Amino acid sequence: MSIFIVQLGTPRKPGEGLRLGTVRRPPRGVPKSDFARLDYYDVWFPNLSPSAELVQEALGAADARAWAAFSRKFRREMSAPDRSRELDVLAALSHHTNLSLGCYCQDESRCHRSLLRELLAERDADVV
Repeated sequence: MSIFIVQLGTPRKPGEGLRLGTVRRPPRGVPKSDFARLDYYDVWFPNLSPSAELVQEALGAADARAWAAFSRKFRREMSAPDRSRELDVLAALSHHTNLSLGCYCQDESRCHRSLLRELLAERDADVV
């Protein structure tokens, strides 16, 4: 059993499991009834997305230094008790079922989902 880290809107892989959208906003121009059918997500889980302010900072991170600053701030947000417990639950679930977490960003290395991957691995999640 595993957690897959995915780009929302891409075709699902076999066995990927329930897809959680860890994004601040739903996809624009897509009816809610089509989110799962179009491979965005089954459940919207904005709790694991950066705050609106941090989303803007990430989008403007033009170099490694700016990305590192964003990463520190996002990790701080995810260390809040509720967020930390949610990550703990997902890590535990990864040993019992397949599920996936995703965002719209094309480049995972400049997306908060790369940091979610690290945070889950630090909690001994089975991450693909």
